Amino acid sequence: MPDTQEQLIELETKLAFQEQTIDVLNETVIEQQRRIETLEKIVLALREQVQQLTPAQPGSPAEEPPPPHY
Repeated sequence: MPDTQEQLIELETKLAFQEQTIDVLNETVIEQQRRIETLEKIVLALREQVQQLTPAQPGSPAEEPPPPHY
């Protein structure tokens, strides 16, 4: 059975590794949030461009002018 000093060193080593892992994961989450915000802005800009390019759709068939007769 390992002595108390060895157990303490093992726990400190595991804690240091876990702290490093948490820091790396936190940085990853921050970067992903930045990317999400950028992509949301791009999607909004593209949506506006599509709306500007797409002709207005008539509301109902009653609002449409009758087709020309031959």
